[in-house]
Amino acid sequence: MVAVVYSGSRYANWRIAHKGTETIELRTVGINPFFNDEKYILQVLNKNIQLIHNAEKIKKIYFFGAGATSKERSEIVSNAFSQFFRYSKIFVHNDLLAAAKASCDDKTGIVCIMGSGSNAAFFDGRRIIDNNYGLGYAIADEGSSNWLGKNLIKAYITQTLPSDINLLFKKKYDLDKKQILDKIYKQAHPNIFISSLVDLLTENRENPFVKDFVKNGFREFINIYLIPLIEKYGKKQPIYFVGTVAANFQDYLRETAKEHHIKISTIIKEPIYNLLNYYANKN
Repeated sequence: MVAVVYSGSRYANWRIAHKGTETIELRTVGINPFFNDEKYILQVLNKNIQLIHNAEKIKKIYFFGAGATSKERSEIVSNAFSQFFRYSKIFVHNDLLAAAKASCDDKTGIVCIMGSGSNAAFFDGRRIIDNNYGLGYAIADEGSSNWLGKNLIKAYITQTLPSDINLLFKKKYDLDKKQILDKIYKQAHPNIFISSLVDLLTENRENPFVKDFVKNGFREFINIYLIPLIEKYGKKQPIYFVGTVAANFQDYLRETAKEHHIKISTIIKEPIYNLLNYYANKN
């Protein structure tokens, strides 16, 4: 059996195949070695009955996730997985490579992630070309659910939200300033709380304020990440987006790209399906 895992900060999607055919589909909480240690990851694995029942049958695991950006962080995941999946070979890569494999296969292209976080890079058909992007939820992630959540919180606390969105925020979350700041600065995994606030925007995506709010995030992403990559690697390179925010607001994303005379080739919500097909058929 072969397992492929694609994890953001909120959720990790798992697909398990036997002889090239998918047999198991499941979701766990997100696994991010930037925030999670080996003990936490093992707790996540041990809470899922399907993983427990199939742990000894899985022979290869391909994990792709936000936070797996260095050898040290990747080892946090591989060490935890090796303890749980004792008969498996573990391969840990960052989420950009997953987006590239799901979008480009083995061809070149500019790959963008727009989910819990955001990132972009050029893929040469074999590997991601290193750049200075991917600065994380605290100082970057433009256009992502994290960026949208942070700016939504700021507008709510400073009372600059339109009255209708302000009322919807109060009704949905029932949080005051003290409670919000406590979640962000005192409780564990503030990035998950912040990213979860995008649900309000998704539920009210037709609201004019929401449309403009989301498109402003996309404009920042395009200006900071995408345009420099296009200028460096050429206008003829296909451009791909992967992630829930890109997919849930894809009409707004395409409109914003068009403002900059940019054409997006494809938008994939969950690359896990393409990844499973790619790796299951290679084993």
